[in-house]
Amino acid sequence: MVVRRIQDFFEQYAFGVCTFLGEKLGLASSSIRLFFIYLSFLTLGSPIVIYLSLAFILDMRRHLRKRSTIWDY
Repeated sequence: MVVRRIQDFFEQYAFGVCTFLGEKLGLASSSIRLFFIYLSFLTLGSPIVIYLSLAFILDMRRHLRKRSTIWDY
């Protein structure tokens, strides 16, 4: 019960990097999340930098796509 609530919280408020990669690669996002977690433990956290970089790029893409023109007002 508690684990499910924690999982729902992270899926709702996460950056969406694993979901994006899963859709592009045709893999389950849960397996990509596990890959990031295991790789982070093995390499002492260096994939976290990659994850945050991808989150920043995805966030910038979302903002750039939502640009409005002067005619929208």
